[in-house]
Amino acid sequence: MSIHDGGAVEAAVRRLLVPLCVLSGAIVAAGFFFPSFVGSVVAGESWLVVSLLFFGSGLAYLALLPLDDGSDGDAGSRTPYLLRVRRSGWGDTARGLFTRVQGFLSQQDPITFGVPVTAFVLFFVAWFAVPTEMQAVVGAVEGILLHEFGALFLGAMFLAVCYCLYLLVGPWGEVRLGGPDANPTYTYPTYFAMFFTAGIAAGIVFWGPAEALFHYRAPPPFVDVPARSGGAAVGGLAYALFHYGFSAWSAYLVIGVPIAYFAYQRGAPLRVSTILTPFLGVDGLDGYWAKLVDVLAVFATIGGVATSVALVGQQFLAGSNYQWGVTYGALGPVLFVAGLTIITVVSAESGVERGIRRLAGVTVVLFVVFAALLVGVGPRSAMVDTGLAAVGTYVAEFVPMSLYLGNGFIAADWVAEWTVWNWSWWFSWAPFAGLFLAALSKGRRVRTVVLTGGVATSLATVVWFVLLGSTSLSLQRSGTVDILATIERAGGSEAVAGFPLLAALPLGQLLLFVFLALIIVFIVTSADTSTLVVSILATKPDVAPTTGSIVFWGVLQGIVAVAVLLVGGGNALKTVAVLTGGPFAVLSVVALIGLTVAFRRDESGHPSLLDKARSPVGDHGIGGPSEVLRREK
Repeated sequence: MSIHDGGAVEAAVRRLLVPLCVLSGAIVAAGFFFPSFVGSVVAGESWLVVSLLFFGSGLAYLALLPLDDGSDGDAGSRTPYLLRVRRSGWGDTARGLFTRVQGFLSQQDPITFGVPVTAFVLFFVAWFAVPTEMQAVVGAVEGILLHEFGALFLGAMFLAVCYCLYLLVGPWGEVRLGGPDANPTYTYPTYFAMFFTAGIAAGIVFWGPAEALFHYRAPPPFVDVPARSGGAAVGGLAYALFHYGFSAWSAYLVIGVPIAYFAYQRGAPLRVSTILTPFLGVDGLDGYWAKLVDVLAVFATIGGVATSVALVGQQFLAGSNYQWGVTYGALGPVLFVAGLTIITVVSAESGVERGIRRLAGVTVVLFVVFAALLVGVGPRSAMVDTGLAAVGTYVAEFVPMSLYLGNGFIAADWVAEWTVWNWSWWFSWAPFAGLFLAALSKGRRVRTVVLTGGVATSLATVVWFVLLGSTSLSLQRSGTVDILATIERAGGSEAVAGFPLLAALPLGQLLLFVFLALIIVFIVTSADTSTLVVSILATKPDVAPTTGSIVFWGVLQGIVAVAVLLVGGGNALKTVAVLTGGPFAVLSVVALIGLTVAFRRDESGHPSLLDKARSPVGDHGIGGPSEVLRREK
């Protein structure tokens, strides 16, 4: 298929998507503003399909729009080569199709492609065949990782935080990725939007109103206050900020900064295994140690993101069931994941310049709109009072919270189930988020990368949790609505927490619509990026992925999510995240050791922030007699 033919196909698809979006949107709008419409006219799986058609057709249309120059791809654009998707079509005959498949397989790395695919197949076959035995083994491994190795997760994360803070203020932050003459590839708003939306999934939407309430009901041992008290409210919100704040984003930076440095300063390939450059050399990155790291990255990415997709599927349906009373059965989660997979593949295949960049922009706009609406109609005094108190506690107690295990060197149950599990989740996302950050960061100083990837992103999540968390706590404590009772009636699912909260506020239906839209766009903007990154890792070095590779890994990611839903339920979701995050907690430490060796050897002489602050002082003579004083003598 030529590029011209591909453009013609996309134009035809766009013409089909417009009426589809309008018709399904009319039905969805009726469901939101006339809730009795749902159930009496459209029910169950039909409502889910219509909702996905509306959101999916709109996002797909946006992703498939041509660029300003009329092109339909990244070729010749500013996008780094490995992030460009090489367009390939299917043959018109069976023979042509077979040739295409052969060509696709010939461009895949036999290790980074074959090992993960085989392992995922064997894992789920074994789980189907002997579920009790597999559940016992995986559960035992999970327990060991969360408790006995809890100190490893906390130590690795705290080291990441300290290192990132040093990069912010120290001399190494002045290093410009790509050399002193390199220019940034993207504008700063685009740079921030693409990384922020890739690195945070729809969990922020669900946990925003829920996590502080969970800790308010059962306070963390570190806080040591009575349940459902004012102290529990502040402490619970502080822990929510802790789990989604600077620490979490630092996990991405300690993988992304080493990749970016060695890729742009040493000519290493844009792969996760590039973190081993100081130990293996650039030429040694074709060896088995490097392949092992890339294989682990594929495992971590597919496991972490597929787990998130499955979890979001369960939570979206639980929330819909609460709001409209519709039930979906076993087919509902499968339909939801299938719909998300289609949207993800379309966005990833359209490339960074079109789908990924545009959907990131839409997500940030919806994020800001929702936050502004909530400030307008929510309890602003509670947002200020509880929010400021929680932020103060978060800052003042940051170091003790970061090191608290609760049981010597073994993580206590609460710490294992919350902090250690959260850290393992963030580390499972670190390979693809870090690699994507590295790909976007050429031409920027290391300090800017950390400021964006750690400070700006964590500020956004802190604002989100302060607004939603303080609102849910205020409504719960005032008796306006019993959100905790609603969660209990829903089987303990945090998915429903946002619905009674929004229903109790003015403009509740509008807030609910934006809330559900955010669920979709946040998970899509993470899944499309992860699909692209895995396609890069599985393709032979220095070869950009093809459309076939994007489709294959996007579909496999969806299949893994469905398999997790069908064979493991909620427990399997947590287990997969822990199993994939553990190796990269260790590799993050290895990456920092190698980066430190390289910086100390090759990057001396750069000024720190303190040095730069002293320069103007010295220039104006404050360190000694000034030019003005000398003239006055």
